[in-house]
Amino acid sequence: MTKPGDELLFLALGGSGEIGMNVNLYGTQGKWVMVDLGLTFGDPSYPGIDLVLPDLEFIEQRAGDLLGIVLTHGHEDHIGAIPYLAADLGVPLYATPFTAGLIRGKLDEEGLGDKVKLHVVDNEGSFRLGPFGFTYVPLAHSIPEGNALLIETPYGRIFHTGDWKLDDEPLLGTPSTAAELGAIGDEGVLALICDSTNVFNEEASGSEAAVREGLDGVISSARGRVLVTTFASNAARLQTLGEVARDTGRKLCVAGRSLDRIIKVSKAAGYLRDFPETVDVDTAMRLPPREVMIVATGGQGEWRAALSRIAFDSHPIRLSKGDLVVFSSKQIPGNELAIGRIQNALAAKDIAMITDRQAHVHVSGHPGRPELELMYRWIRPEIVVPVHGEIRHMAEQARFAASKGVGRTIVQKNGDVVRLAPDGPVKVGEERVGRLILDGDVILPADGVTMNERRKIANHGLISVTVALDSKGKVRGEPAIGLQGVPVEEDRADFLEEAREAAAEAADGGPRDEAKLREGIRLAVRRCATQWTGKKPVVDVSLIRI
Repeated sequence: MTKPGDELLFLALGGSGEIGMNVNLYGTQGKWVMVDLGLTFGDPSYPGIDLVLPDLEFIEQRAGDLLGIVLTHGHEDHIGAIPYLAADLGVPLYATPFTAGLIRGKLDEEGLGDKVKLHVVDNEGSFRLGPFGFTYVPLAHSIPEGNALLIETPYGRIFHTGDWKLDDEPLLGTPSTAAELGAIGDEGVLALICDSTNVFNEEASGSEAAVREGLDGVISSARGRVLVTTFASNAARLQTLGEVARDTGRKLCVAGRSLDRIIKVSKAAGYLRDFPETVDVDTAMRLPPREVMIVATGGQGEWRAALSRIAFDSHPIRLSKGDLVVFSSKQIPGNELAIGRIQNALAAKDIAMITDRQAHVHVSGHPGRPELELMYRWIRPEIVVPVHGEIRHMAEQARFAASKGVGRTIVQKNGDVVRLAPDGPVKVGEERVGRLILDGDVILPADGVTMNERRKIANHGLISVTVALDSKGKVRGEPAIGLQGVPVEEDRADFLEEAREAAAEAADGGPRDEAKLREGIRLAVRRCATQWTGKKPVVDVSLIRI
C-alpha cells in the first residue's frame, strides 16, 4: 500500500500496545494527516538512554502525501519527539496556544524555530487540511488545553479523544459539557478513537478540586519543611499547590527547570494568573522549616531531577529528620525501582513520606470505566478503536465498549493498517514500526548495532586484547589484556595469565589473513572467560605489526 484510496484508514506508529510515544495517522483520498508526535523514556533495557522516539519510516517515505501534524495537548508522550523528527517531515504543526507555547520553546532550544512552521489555533478553533477538517474540542486533563479532535472526513466523522477525564470542578480551562458532547453525537460519529489507560479502574478518576482538600490536611499537620513532587506538566496540580501554600501559610519554592518552563508558558497563555510569588532556594533554606513548601520534579525517580539530587545531597535544598515529602503523582509502571531508590534514600534520613496510597494527594488525568461509559453514551460512535494503552488495556476497552452497546470495535496495535470505512473496521495491512533512541546527540535504531553492543557489554563485560606480531607473524612480548565488568575480582591475576596464554597461542602461527587471525584470538580469549565465569564477554582484539 502506497496511498490511501477511496477509503478512510487509521494507522498507529506509536501508542497502541504501549503507554506513551503516541503517533497516529489518518489517510484518505491519497493524503495523510498525523495526530500527535510523542516520545517515551528509556528504561534499563536501553542502557545510557533517556529518550526513545518513534520510527517514522512509513510516513517519511510518503512525506509528500502528509498534510500536517495536529497536536492534541502538551504532554511529552504527545509532543516530545517534535524537535527531533518534525523538521525532516517538512509539514506544518497545528496546536492550541498553550501547547504551541511548549512546542515553540522546544523548537527554539534545538535551533529549529525558523525551520518548522507552527500554526496556533484558537481554543475550540477549526481548520482544514485537504480532505480533512479539524475542530478542537476541550476536555479535562492534567495539563491546560487537553483536547479531543473532531475530524471531518468524506467517510464520516472521527472523535479522537487524546488524553482526557471528566472533572466537575476543573481548576484550569473549561471542558466541553455533557450537552455539547451529546450534540456531537447527535450529528453522527463514525469512530471514537479513545484513551484506554485506566479502563480497569471501576471508579471515575476524580476531580482536581478534591486533591486540594487532601493536600491541605497533609501539609497543615506537617511541622517541618514540606516538599511536594508532581509531574511538571500538571499545571492544574501547580494551581492546586499554589492554593495549598496559601491555605497552610507557607512560602512557595519551585525546584526544577521544567517546572519553571511550565509556569512561564502557563502564564503567557492566561493560566496560573493568581499563582503566588515564589521564593528562591537560598531564601527557602533560610526560612523556618514550618514556613516553606517546595515543589520539585522527580517523582518518577528520574536521577537528574531535583528530588533525586535532594535525596542524595547534591542539591542546594536540604531535607532532614522531621521534614515531609509528598508524592502527588501516580507511580508509572516500570519506575518502581527508580522511585524506591529515592524513597530509601529519604527514609535513611528519617524523612517522612506520603503517597497516594496513604492520602488523597493525587487524581489521574485519564478516564475510568464510569467516564468511558458516559463518553460512549454522549458520542454514540458506530466504532470504538482503543488506543493509548498496552494490549491488555485496549482489549479490555473493546470488551467494555461492546458490553455498553457499541456495535463494532477493533483491537489494533502499532503498525496495523485499519480501514474504518467503507465496511470497517477491518485490518487491511501491516507496516513496519520500530523505535529510535536519542543517544547523546545522535538518533539511532533502538535495535541497531550500537544498542545491541551496549547491552552485551552491560550484561557480560568487555575484554580488550592487544597482540604485537613481528613480520613473520610471531608474537612479541606478552599480549596486553584489559577487563571491564568481567567477574574475576579475586582471581584476576590468574585469569589474566591464562587469557594471555590463550591469546598468544591463538596468535602464534595463526592464519596470515588479519581478519581470521583476529577472530581466532577473540574466540580463544572468550572461551577462556566463559570457562572461568560462565559469561560470554565482548572481546575486542587489536593487532600491532612491528
